[in-house]
Amino acid sequence: MKITPELKKRLLLLIPFGLIFWIADKLGMVYRLSAGTGAVKLSNTVRNLPHLFDFPVISPHGNDLLFAVIVSAVMLLAVYLKSKNAKKYRKGEEYGSARWGTPADITPFMDKDPRNNVILTQTEGITMNSRPKNPKYARSKNVIVYGGSGSGKTRFFLKPQLMQLHSSYVVTDSKGSL
Repeated sequence: MKITPELKKRLLLLIPFGLIFWIADKLGMVYRLSAGTGAVKLSNTVRNLPHLFDFPVISPHGNDLLFAVIVSAVMLLAVYLKSKNAKKYRKGEEYGSARWGTPADITPFMDKDPRNNVILTQTEGITMNSRPKNPKYARSKNVIVYGGSGSGKTRFFLKPQLMQLHSSYVVTDSKGSL
């Protein structure tokens, strides 16, 4: 039988579970051989943990094997559920695979009449309509503009919005230049 890379990968993934099975078998054996019942037996098991690997061969006793199988199965199930694609990951796409937006991407967010849009660029805007036809395209109309002095915040953003006259505006102008 030829060992393919896929088979080798799967076998390497099972090695930790073999180790878990072996340790669980040893724990089951120590618990079974400890004296007492109930809490006393559990206390004696903890006290006997240093002797866990004194007998390195897997115990053939049924209860020990059953305990090891259950623990291994629970661990395997936990790893499977954790690795399952529960979130919306884009398999096969790496970080940084974003693309530039196209006019088709912004079109659903814009009003057909350009006078009813908040101007974002020369060709893009966002509708001022608070209830678009499709509710998934409803967005907040709040805009914050950051920029250093002289970068054109007033000239290229604020004045074009004010000149549209499609809303009520509150503008604070600390310099008095507006």
